[in-house]
This record gives sequence, structure tokens and C-alpha cells, in this order.
Amino acid sequence: MDIHYVELFDYYGELFTDKQKEYFTDYYFNNLTLQEIADNNNVSRNAVHKNIKDIIQKLDYYESKLNLYSNKKKIEKLISNIDENIKVKIEELI
Repeated sequence: MDIHYVELFDYYGELFTDKQKEYFTDYYFNNLTLQEIADNNNVSRNAVHKNIKDIIQKLDYYESKLNLYSNKKKIEKLISNIDENIKVKIEELI
């Protein structure tokens, strides 16, 4: 499983259609094969593959423009060395 895309999906998942979310979830979280997803949705394996590939490309695009995930990682690194009370309050905000 590619954890990077799972983490990006946590940020940008709501930007996808219900069907795209279902394909991504089945593939990355439920560990279904492309063929199993295709069979469950009465579509071709190629259609599922194309959708997942499109989702991955869009996740990369969204992150390249918005940087939500990379900024969170930078903030986490910065706050790792500060007072615990302040750290907790900042983490609640992000």
C-alpha cells in the first residue's frame, strides 16, 4: 500500500465523486484487486484502473497546488521541540 496517497486522500478525498472514493477505498483500504472492484461494480478492470490512476494524478495535483499535507508535516516538525501545552493546542488546530 502506498501510504503517501492514503494520507493525501485523507486531505483531499472529499473532492472526489462517491464512485471514485469507493474505488480508492476498495483498492487501498480493503485490498481488493482491480478485477474484484470491477466485478463488484459491473465495469471493466480497465475502467477501475483508469479511475484509480486519475485519482492518484489528482491527489498529486491538489497537493502541488495547496500543499496541505506537506505544510502539516513542516508544522509537526517545528512543534516537536516546543512546550507540551503549546504543542497540544497547536495540534488541535491542525
